Amino acid sequence: MGRTIVVGDVHGCFDELTRLLEEVRIRPEDLLVSVGDLVDRGPEPGKVVDLFRNRPNSFVVMGNHERKHVRGLFSYSQEITRLQFGDDYGEAVEWMGGLPYFFEDDHVRVVHAAALPGIPLQDQPEEVLCGSTRGERELEKLFPEGRWYDHYTDAKPVAFGHHVTGREPLVLHGRIFGLDTGACHGWNLTAVCFPRGTVHSVRASADHWSTVRRRWQLPVLRARPWREVPWQKLAQDLERVSTAPDPALGRWLAGLRTWAEGLRAPLPVLAAETARISEALTEAEMREHPAAKLLFAAQNGRLDETVLSRRCTTPGATIDLAAELGLALDEPPR
Repeated sequence: MGRTIVVGDVHGCFDELTRLLEEVRIRPEDLLVSVGDLVDRGPEPGKVVDLFRNRPNSFVVMGNHERKHVRGLFSYSQEITRLQFGDDYGEAVEWMGGLPYFFEDDHVRVVHAAALPGIPLQDQPEEVLCGSTRGERELEKLFPEGRWYDHYTDAKPVAFGHHVTGREPLVLHGRIFGLDTGACHGWNLTAVCFPRGTVHSVRASADHWSTVRRRWQLPVLRARPWREVPWQKLAQDLERVSTAPDPALGRWLAGLRTWAEGLRAPLPVLAAETARISEALTEAEMREHPAAKLLFAAQNGRLDETVLSRRCTTPGATIDLAAELGLALDEPPR
C-alpha cells in the first residue's frame, strides 16, 4: 500500500527536494503532496514545478505564492521567478491557475496556510486556506490571542506550511504538522509520511533566497517596463536601489538615471517644436495631426510646460510625443 507524503514549502529548492525524496525512499505507489509555494525565492522553480507536473501520483495545493502569479500580483520574488521560467512562464502560470486549495484523503488534510476548525474544507474561504494577506487578517480577527491550530480538535491530522516554524517542523499532539522549515533561507526542507506520521528533513545547502536576490537584481531591473513607469514612481524606484554594491548594477542604474533626467530636459524643446508646427500647418492639417490638441493649445497661446507635463506622464509618453513631432528621444537602456 502506498503512503501519502506531504512536503513543506519548497520555494524553488530543487536539489533539496530531490534529496528529501531520496530520504523518504519514495516509491511510484506513494502519493506525493505539496502544501504549495513551489516557486519564488529559490534557484530552480521550473525544475520543482516540472517534477510535480510530470510525476504520476502527485498533488499540489495552491499556495499564496502561486496565487500571486495567477493574479499578476508581482513583488521582487515574482519578477525573478518570471525570468527564471523564461518562455515557459505563461504555461506554468496557467497550470498554477488550476491548483486546488486543499487536499484530503483517509490519512491527512493538507492546506497551504490554515483551516478554520469545525468547517469542511470545501466551505472555507480560499484566502484563509492559501494564506493571502486578506486571509491572514481574517485569522487575526478570529484568533487574536493564538493560532488557528490551537483550536483544531479533529482526530484526522492536518499538514500545512506558509509560516516558517524554524529549522524544525511544528508537531503537536501527533496530528498537527507545520512543515515550512525555511528551506529557501538555508534551513531545512521537511516532509511527513502517512499513515504513520513520520517526519523527515534534509538540510538546505545554502541561503538560496539571499543568493538569488542578489544574482537576479540586474536582470529584474532590466526587464521592468521603465518606459511606462510614472515619473514619481521611477524616481522612488531609483532612490530605493541607489546604493547598489555591485559595480555592473551601479553602472546600469547610472545609465537609467541619466536617461530619465535626459527625458525631462526636452520639455522646452517639445513646446517650441509644437509651436513651430502649429504655425506651419493649416487648421485642417492640425486636426489630422497626432498631436492635434497640443498644436491647437500652442496656436491659442495656452501651451506651456505644465500642459506638456500632463501629456508626458511617463518616459514612454514623452518619447511618443517627441516622435509625433518628428523628434527622436532615447529608449530606456537595456
